Amino acid sequence: MSGDWICQTVRELPPSGIRAFFETAANEKGLIQLGVGEPDFKVPESVRKACIRALNRGETGYSSNAGLLELRREIAGYLRSGFGLSYEPDAEIIVTAGSSEALDITLRTVISPGDEVLIPSPGYVAYAPMVALSGGTVLPVETKREEEFKLTAEALRRSITPRTKALMVNYPNNPTGAVMTRRDWEPIAELAVRHNLIVISDEVYAELTYGDRHVSVASLPGMKERTIVISGFSKAFAMTGWRVGYCCASGELAAAMLKIHQYIAMCAPVPGQIAALESLRSGLEAKDRMKAAFDARRTLFVEGLNALGLPCHMPDGAFYAFPSIAGTGLTSEQFALRLLREAGVAAVPGSVFGPGGEGYVRCSYAASAEQLAEALGRIGRFMESLSVGGHTLCFPEERTKGCEGEGTEAGAAAVGS
Repeated sequence: MSGDWICQTVRELPPSGIRAFFETAANEKGLIQLGVGEPDFKVPESVRKACIRALNRGETGYSSNAGLLELRREIAGYLRSGFGLSYEPDAEIIVTAGSSEALDITLRTVISPGDEVLIPSPGYVAYAPMVALSGGTVLPVETKREEEFKLTAEALRRSITPRTKALMVNYPNNPTGAVMTRRDWEPIAELAVRHNLIVISDEVYAELTYGDRHVSVASLPGMKERTIVISGFSKAFAMTGWRVGYCCASGELAAAMLKIHQYIAMCAPVPGQIAALESLRSGLEAKDRMKAAFDARRTLFVEGLNALGLPCHMPDGAFYAFPSIAGTGLTSEQFALRLLREAGVAAVPGSVFGPGGEGYVRCSYAASAEQLAEALGRIGRFMESLSVGGHTLCFPEERTKGCEGEGTEAGAAAVGS
């Protein structure tokens, strides 16, 4: 009876593929968790102490709807010096309850029923459901491993229709770790202008690039007024549970988004805002040390996967590896479930990230080096269990070191060194 009251959009909405998978993994003992996108670093002591002092002073009430002005000023300066973005703190920045809320109010502001939203695939699991809840329609735009999973102008051009309203991008990318350079963005920006698209740019991994500095599409000429930049403190500042994000947009867009934020969240949690402020003031060195650790883990873990016969491009950002498992003959869900049950390693099936994710699994290297070493050893033994005629299943066109059954020790040694 109660089901009759549920609206059709929510009724048809699938549960989160990631969360559903982790419900399966929750009771596994001795599990190595490579599925959750969460840094294994603690928030710096200076940040924790700043929050405790504020709590002791009783600073637990509401802030301005847009967030503490002091924090918005600090964010504006941080974006200007770090990424060349210029936003007015009192009119163009909204502090939100995590970057997810920022995405929600953005879509509610710009999408009307029937509007199409282009999303590179594979892409973050929440995007398509959030678009659906706003009444929009998702059009996946294929990205390819041989092109490092970057969005190309050719693929985008093929996907645009007269009903296309927005392009939602996420670089550095979850789940692939792909990064877009200024040269990559230029033809994309040209298409956005030509077709009058608004660009929703999720840049929550902006600080986690391992080569050139992150380039925001909003920094290109003519793009600021048609781009909404979304970011937060969860990933680069290891503040996942504090729920502090932010969005930046031109004044008219920001004012419209603020109206929705006022009604659904009132304001971001004030203790989290105070912690975020202190992170920008005293936590930048800790952020950089964490990034250096991720960089080392990235190289060693990806080399280990390739040594085991799981072809994986070297991600340039975020903290995810996205190896191909197509040569095993298993679907991504079959591979992930068997890896979980037979090897005690949790990775996420690539299929939950959209049609472009089938044939891959996502592994987070935000775990410790010791855990990554043990994970590679277990994955290697699992791959051996899939052997045919004594040889690990392989990709004929991409045979890599260790593909003939000698990858287990090589992979484990790589991360353990």
